[in-house]
Amino acid sequence: MSATFALWATIIAVGALNYFSRLSFIALFARFPMPPAMARALRFVPAAMLTAIVVPAVAFRAPGVLDLSWANPKLIAALVAAAIAWRTRSVTASMVSGMVALWIVQRALATIPP
Repeated sequence: MSATFALWATIIAVGALNYFSRLSFIALFARFPMPPAMARALRFVPAAMLTAIVVPAVAFRAPGVLDLSWANPKLIAALVAAAIAWRTRSVTASMVSGMVALWIVQRALATIPP
């Protein structure tokens, strides 16, 4: 079996599994009502997914290297963005303030000698 065939077979198998796993929920809950506990739990999925994406990008300087110090510009920018988001409830304001804070902190840390 060639490597190209194995790669395409893997892509097709993973795509089919993904499709049928999503279809099963659609087909199942189209016929039966969703249990209230599951509906409540599914409301937290977007926040959990966003946290799973953002926290490693902010807290780790390199794979396996946790950096929760004030010398981590991404951490400071994330804290600024979180504070602005909490205060204003504006996605645009939190993104803009986070990026500006990141640029300012990166510039400030670059001028400080080690």
